[in-house]
This record gives sequence, structure tokens and C-alpha cells, in this order.
Amino acid sequence: MHLLGLLALFFGVLAEAAPLSVTVTILPQKFFVERIGGEHVQVSVLVGPGQSPETFEPLPRQMAVLSGSSLFHRIGVPFEDVWMEGLRSTYPELVFLDAREGVSLREMEAAGGHHHDDDAHHAHAGADPHIWLDPANVRIMIDHLRDQLITLDPQHAADYRENHTRFSNELAQLEQSIRVQLGPMKGRKFMVFHPSWGYFADAFQLKQLPIENEGKESGARTLMRLIDQARHESIRVIFVQQQFSTRQAEALANAINGQLVTLDPLAESYFDNMRKVASAISEAYQ
Repeated sequence: MHLLGLLALFFGVLAEAAPLSVTVTILPQKFFVERIGGEHVQVSVLVGPGQSPETFEPLPRQMAVLSGSSLFHRIGVPFEDVWMEGLRSTYPELVFLDAREGVSLREMEAAGGHHHDDDAHHAHAGADPHIWLDPANVRIMIDHLRDQLITLDPQHAADYRENHTRFSNELAQLEQSIRVQLGPMKGRKFMVFHPSWGYFADAFQLKQLPIENEGKESGARTLMRLIDQARHESIRVIFVQQQFSTRQAEALANAINGQLVTLDPLAESYFDNMRKVASAISEAYQ
């Protein structure tokens, strides 16, 4: 009996020590899951640093990481839709949580902030997947994440609730600080190459003017219109990101005697990155 008791204790400790395996699509989600799950989760990320979820095509070995996961937290990018049916059939025990649940989705703008472009090859892009760039959306996301983690791992429910409350409060403080910082720029426009910042712009009463749409560069007529817009709005900074070519943005910056500034919507350190973005936009108006 003594030996059996020791074995039971040993295996009980192993079970307690094993974290919940969670797979996410992008790095910001890793930050969110770890803030809620703490030491009770182990997070794998499909789209790594420098990669774009818009153009990402996962290898079978990358998707195989889901075989050991209890939860897949999807964000709503195109490649997930392609793989979803196969994943559900291949991993019937895997729980799927859609980060868009409860979030009001916006539409992607075409080049120049218009919903329809002058160039025929630019089409309407559908729902904007960059929901995490509005802190209010993240608060909705982590509500569902907390509940799902509690369902999968009820013994740590108190920790998940405590972590959620702390993180939610920090998000509210972040949102308020950015609102104060960008308040004087209310209604202003900023130019970006890829339209990643629509939710951020909506949240803080700004407007993004994209150069491209769906990964395609603007045609000549649209580019001229963008140059005119930039001059009219006194825009001297164009925001780009490492996941996309800067060739056309450089040409436009030269035409308006402006400069390029790199921002990363996919950075893992969410608070630091959001503050960096707010400061960069604020400085662009000075």
C-alpha cells in the first residue's frame, strides 16, 4: 500500500505539472494566452516572426503541432479557413476557439481609404482580420479565452479568473493612455502601405489611408490620387511593415518628400508595441 500510495502521489504530481497545450495563429495571441493561462499553459505559434498571416501557407509539419494541443485559438486569417475542415476531421478531440467571437468586424479599405478602387485589379477585401489592434476587442477575446481555459482545466479556474481581471484592467489603462495621447489628432489621417491599422484607427478616431489592398500594389491612377491626398493632408510619414515590400511606399514617400517608418502589427509584446505605434503616429503629426 505504501508503494501504491507513492506511485499515486508521483503520477498526481506529473498530472499537476503538465501545462495545457494551446496553439495560436499569431504572436500577439501567444501574449494573450500566456497572460491568462500563466504557468498552466504552453503555447505554440503557427506564424512566426517576419511572416505574414495573409500570405502564410503552413507546412504539414507545422500543422502537426496541433496533434498535441488541447485548444486551437484561431484569429480569422484566410489560411485558417482553408485548413479548418481538415483540422476538425483530423483532430476530433481538439477544441477550436475563434478570437472573432463577439467582436464587431470592420471591412478592409481599398487603396486610399476607399471601399472601391479606381484600378480594376483592386477588389473589395472583405472583413478585416486585424482585430487585436483595438484593445477593446482584446478584452472581448480574453473573456472567451478565460472561459474556455476554465472549461478545459477547471482546477485552475481561480488563477485564470485572477489573471483575466488583472490583464483586462491593464488593457483598459492602455486604451485610456493612448486615447489621451492621440486625442489632439482626432479625425486626422495617416498613410500605411498595408491596411493593418483600421481597428486601431477606429478605436482612436483616426483614419488610415492604405497604399495597397490584398497584397497588390496600386495602379498609376490610384498612386497619383494617393500623392494628392498625402499633400492635401500634409502627410509626411508612410507607415510600412516588414512583412511586405516597401518599393511602392518608397516611391510615394519620395514624391511627397516624406519618410518611411516601420510598424509591426504582429509584434508579440502587445503593450510595448501599442505604445510604440501610438507614439509613432503622434510624432508623425508634429
